[in-house]
This record gives sequence, structure tokens and C-alpha cells, in this order.
Amino acid sequence: MSIKLTILKSGETIISDAKELIVEDRVCGYLFNKPHKVEYRKPILLSEEKNMSDGEVQISLSPWILLTSEDQIPVPTDWIVTLVDPLESIKEMYSEKVGGEEEND
Repeated sequence: MSIKLTILKSGETIISDAKELIVEDRVCGYLFNKPHKVEYRKPILLSEEKNMSDGEVQISLSPWILLTSEDQIPVPTDWIVTLVDPLESIKEMYSEKVGGEEEND
């Protein structure tokens, strides 16, 4: 499994098991297996004391396309800005989430 974070033209950040779609020795897209949208934000604390580090963020994962039962979604290369390896903590979060879904199927 090759878990990647993908930034799309739309600005969305997607985490999935990404595989290249190759036609005639050319990558024409990627197949996202169990893609999830990654959303993050800094928590807001209404306090005179700062107890949080500046780099702390809240991360949430939700199925990328909610209104489908398909687990594999092809995405053409012209919609992909970049693919990168996620932080280990995000990779583990994703693996636990989709691993739990696989057990329920």
C-alpha cells in the first residue's frame, strides 16, 4: 500500500492508497483507494494564557465523495497538483480509519 497526500486543483487535500494508472507507458491518472478528505484547523482558545504550541492543529478525515459506495476513484493527472508522503501520525490515523471500515464490511 502506498499512502499519499494529494493536493488537487480544487485545493482539497486527499489521503488515500494511490496507484498510478498507466496507458502506453505513460501515467494518465491515479486510482485512489478509500480516499478521504483531510481538513485541519487551529483550535481557538479564549484564554489569557497560551497553553498550546503554535504548531498545534486539529485534523479530521472524512470520506472524499460522500454520495458513493465506490472505494476506488480514478483521478486524471491534470487535476493533481502534487503527491507527497504524509506525516507518520496522519498515515496512522488514516490506516486506523479505513482499517476499521474494512472490518465492518
